[in-house]
Amino acid sequence: QYPREELPVPTHGRYKLHNEIEDCIVCDKCAKVCPVNCIDIEPIRSAETIGQTSDGTTKRIYAAKFDIDMAKCCFCGLCTTVCPTECLTMTPEYDFSVFDIAEHNFPFATMSEGEITEKKDAWDKHQAEKAAQKAAKPAGTKSTAKPTFKPKMPTRKPNIPPKKEGGEGSE
Repeated sequence: QYPREELPVPTHGRYKLHNEIEDCIVCDKCAKVCPVNCIDIEPIRSAETIGQTSDGTTKRIYAAKFDIDMAKCCFCGLCTTVCPTECLTMTPEYDFSVFDIAEHNFPFATMSEGEITEKKDAWDKHQAEKAAQKAAKPAGTKSTAKPTFKPKMPTRKPNIPPKKEGGEGSE
């Protein structure tokens, strides 16, 4: 009978989403391609590299929030297709029914509120330092002067054969 009997799951089936957050570079491609907006991501940029994923991709963005609302998901699989690190996958779990619809929202981010605040403050400080360096640069020194005159390139004239006199149509 159904509740106790487990049906065989096809290998190409699309079911519950899972994100391996350690391999996620928080590129936001999955959220942008999702036709029903079931993926909610809040990125926090970092001034330095954070680490690497299992495939060697450099991580530079923290995931303050990475939630997938499976109640909204249409199981199209587009998010798994565009993921560059293949951290977002469909699991073979097909029966995840619950009484409360709020339980279909699965959070994958592992940062605490304190860590989120700390990382946001560090990024804001980095941006302020960068702006101060740009403002402190002497006004008299220009990095590279752009040329004011751009020479025109010679154009080729089309090869149109000259009309012959006395040909057809002339009397």
